[in-house]
Amino acid sequence: MEKVNLTEKLSSFTDYWSPKIVGELNGQQVRLVKLKGEFVWHHHDHEDELFLVLKGQLTMRLRNRDVMLNEGEFFIVPRGVEHLPIALEEVHVLLFEPTATLNTGNVQSDRTVAVLEQI
Repeated sequence: MEKVNLTEKLSSFTDYWSPKIVGELNGQQVRLVKLKGEFVWHHHDHEDELFLVLKGQLTMRLRNRDVMLNEGEFFIVPRGVEHLPIALEEVHVLLFEPTATLNTGNVQSDRTVAVLEQI
């Protein structure tokens, strides 16, 4: 049992769209990721996904609306809902999701990270 300093963990990597594991509990992972640009449209058949913005502003594009997330705000994308994260500038996000959740969900692309690094 050790405390986790999110600022230190975020300063240890620079790559975008590649979630890093910083904690695990009850079959869930706490992941940190840096985002910049536009991701890919995707959904998760079996998992809900929580996005908590730590730094910056994230647009979560859904098929019927856009949700703007500022620092300190989070949004839960329910399973089965197609979504497209967009970060015009660098954004730092904490993700909370089941261990088996693939970052690109039902889509395979150059942004798919099959094995996540633990930091």
